[in-house]
Amino acid sequence: MKTILSQQQVALTIQRLAHQVLENHMQLSNTVLIGLQPRGIYVSDRIVHELQALVPQSSIQYGRLDITFYRDDFRKGLHNPNKTDISFSIENKNVILIDDVLYTGRTIRAALDALLDFGRPAKVELCVLIDRRFSRELPIQPDYAGRTIDTFATQKVKVLWSERDGKEEVYIE
Repeated sequence: MKTILSQQQVALTIQRLAHQVLENHMQLSNTVLIGLQPRGIYVSDRIVHELQALVPQSSIQYGRLDITFYRDDFRKGLHNPNKTDISFSIENKNVILIDDVLYTGRTIRAALDALLDFGRPAKVELCVLIDRRFSRELPIQPDYAGRTIDTFATQKVKVLWSERDGKEEVYIE
């Protein structure tokens, strides 16, 4: 087990990601943030919290998207779907998809399919905490990446969150 981000580094990385989003979307008026269920919502909750602190007068449109039934590996066993909570239109909006780890790109492809059920966005960007850059199966790249790492296919990247795991840390096993 090798630690990639400690608890303090996770907090700093999320602050940096929020600042980068704000750099490119100063007003946030035409921008919506969407966390991917189940694990991407821990990152997105924190980024939205940071943005609310940075721009308190701004109303941030934030939703959560479940992609369970859009996955191409859905038939490989029983899946428990999570709740999708998008109470606004994404039509002609700048959408920022947020997830914890970008690996093969298949989750993001499924998210793009699911997103179209809510309208046609003007632009879609991707924000991830960890980018496993040499393991892509699809031509998908993040616009915002907390940390880019090189791993073997046999290695697993684990992201721990205080709400779920009792501590915050990112490590490779």
